[in-house]
Amino acid sequence: MGKVIIIGGGASGLMAAGKAAQRGNEVHIFEKNDRLGKKIYITGKGRCNITNDSDVENFIANIPGNPYFLYSALYGFTSEDTISFFNSLGLKTKVERGNRVFPVTDKAADVVAAFEKYMKEMKVNIHLNSPVDSIIIKDKNAVGIKTNGKEILSDAVIVATGGLSYPGTGSTGDGYRFAKKCGHTVTDLYPSLVPLKTEEKWCADLMGLSLKNVAITLKDEKGKKIYTDFGEMLFTHFGVSGPMILSASCHITGLPGGRKVKLYIDLKPALDEKVLDNRIIRDFEKFINKNFANSLDELLPKKLIPVIIKLSGIDEFKKVHDITKEERKRLVSLIKALPLTITGATGFNDAVVTRGGINVDEINPSTMESKIIKNLYFIGEVLDCDGYTGGFNLQIAFSTGFAAGSNVCNYDLEDRK
Repeated sequence: MGKVIIIGGGASGLMAAGKAAQRGNEVHIFEKNDRLGKKIYITGKGRCNITNDSDVENFIANIPGNPYFLYSALYGFTSEDTISFFNSLGLKTKVERGNRVFPVTDKAADVVAAFEKYMKEMKVNIHLNSPVDSIIIKDKNAVGIKTNGKEILSDAVIVATGGLSYPGTGSTGDGYRFAKKCGHTVTDLYPSLVPLKTEEKWCADLMGLSLKNVAITLKDEKGKKIYTDFGEMLFTHFGVSGPMILSASCHITGLPGGRKVKLYIDLKPALDEKVLDNRIIRDFEKFINKNFANSLDELLPKKLIPVIIKLSGIDEFKKVHDITKEERKRLVSLIKALPLTITGATGFNDAVVTRGGINVDEINPSTMESKIIKNLYFIGEVLDCDGYTGGFNLQIAFSTGFAAGSNVCNYDLEDRK
């Protein structure tokens, strides 16, 4: 066993620290903030979606960023293990829509408190307000860190600094700087799981409107399908947001400038075009003497109706009985595929995670140890791995943290000489 330094006291760092200490190592966490788990406090809108209650294959399907690199880590510490881990610390959990797992209390602070209890039980040494300046490398071995002008030696260093998302929590790219100085490649970095901006200005008129049980489809400029999803979204003053949109953004960020992607919203995914047309015919028969503008109240959210009317090209004052079959067909197509032009995404201040990071080809997928520098490990968001919204990214943090903590200083006395 040996002395392990962990840079960063977030989700992955805390998991690695506890596991490494549990195996008998002397563990020190160096955290630049004045408290542990600062980003955990704001995840899941303060409720903390700790994982997704799914098997590994489903996890892999929900990780667009280098999923296969994570096979060993996810099998080594599954979502079931995450739930059991927190339950063992006295944190009860519940499963909600989309297999999202939350604390029963709906308080992210309770997740941090569970980790703090774990750190205390494992006798992990916590150093707050302790930003790390650099990692000490000798003969291609990580042998310590420099912090506050001092050198602190160790047998291994684990980098758990996070990415660039929510920089107010301390995620300012330190890990990428450390990695580059150690000879690692860092891929291009983009904000991911972010709201999307649209060319259409009518989104601002719908600001705050939430749509549930709708479907979306993303297509590139050639009309090729990029992504589909079903669930919830909302309109903002600049475009669209909500769980589905955040996941869709994984396929938007990083596109070359000038490229535009089309987003189509199916407002009635449970109905095919023929069934929807019959439904509209029944509504029109019911409101046969009314103006078109007053015939859609039972079909669509009130706030959305003026937008649909305008886009349909049908005169809002036209009597329902005068609407032609062709006009009705146009209305059906619009409801089944309400089009938006995506012009880009918001930035790192709004991003849940970072897309890109340390090249995973340079990392051992079973241990998270660098293939370039011995006894140097990288875990969590600093790696070029990212998932959709729904608990997948925190599970990546826990699984990679567990892998590093389980393998750090895993050598015999002869190896250490």
